[in-house]
Amino acid sequence: MIEVRLFATLREGRGRTAMLEAASVRSAGDALAALGIAPGEVAILLINGFHAEPGAAVGEGDVLALFPPVGGG
Repeated sequence: MIEVRLFATLREGRGRTAMLEAASVRSAGDALAALGIAPGEVAILLINGFHAEPGAAVGEGDVLALFPPVGGG
């Protein structure tokens, strides 16, 4: 399984975490697609605590953390 941790607005309608079958997810981008998240909605993507891009490979036991852009002033 691959654990996807969602933060801030990405949790809306999805919850805090999602578990995805590793056999159906080959990249971080596949995980985004499986959760209905457009790549533009993610400002920071971490795989096992390290910055990554949507094309980065993922596998069994990996943990993805997804953060949206933050606004403020």
